[in-house]
Amino acid sequence: MTEATALATKSELAYNSVREKILSGEFAPGSVLNQATLARTIGISTTPLREALRRLKAEGLVELDAHRDARVTELKAEEARDLYELRRSLDPLAASLAAQRRTKADIADIREAAKGLVALRSNPGYEELLHHRRFHAAIYRASHNELLIETLEGLWDKADRYRRLALEVERAPEERERKDAEHRMLADSVIVGDSDAAAAVMRDHIDTSLGAKAAWRLRKPRD
Repeated sequence: MTEATALATKSELAYNSVREKILSGEFAPGSVLNQATLARTIGISTTPLREALRRLKAEGLVELDAHRDARVTELKAEEARDLYELRRSLDPLAASLAAQRRTKADIADIREAAKGLVALRSNPGYEELLHHRRFHAAIYRASHNELLIETLEGLWDKADRYRRLALEVERAPEERERKDAEHRMLADSVIVGDSDAAAAVMRDHIDTSLGAKAAWRLRKPRD
């Protein structure tokens, strides 16, 4: 392994480790990340860690100052609103295109991703968040619009932190059952090729989503 390859591998390790801790809530919004301490914890030097932090900064997950610390980006009402507005427009478009363009392989991926999918509970684990991402990503990929897929994938990472905020308030069983039904209807409408139904279900799904709840909560004074 060359020195450059080893550096890239360690940077990827640091990126995945810190990113998971941010999206899982272990590193809370606004928390300070001391680079020296973090590098020791991961078992690498600060050089690959800094490269990983630069990637996370580009994704809007951390802020870097002139010193040796990083800070997890705070949640913002404006960003929550912007995410909701974008997803309300783009997710239904992706669902509609998916219903029109899905292949047999896409259908198999959607069915596989839907297995065991249940509405998120309070304080969800990282794997639970990934399961939801896999399902929605399968819908996105079936649209076969690469720019749309790339855009929505980028929005998903930012939105996960706002989902966790919304889940600070426990959802009623009826609400979780509604979300489960929406996932089933979304998969079914894409699979049978009903683009209008797919778009409508997705729009309703976004309107009552955790992201929409987070945008509303951040507009209100926090308890």
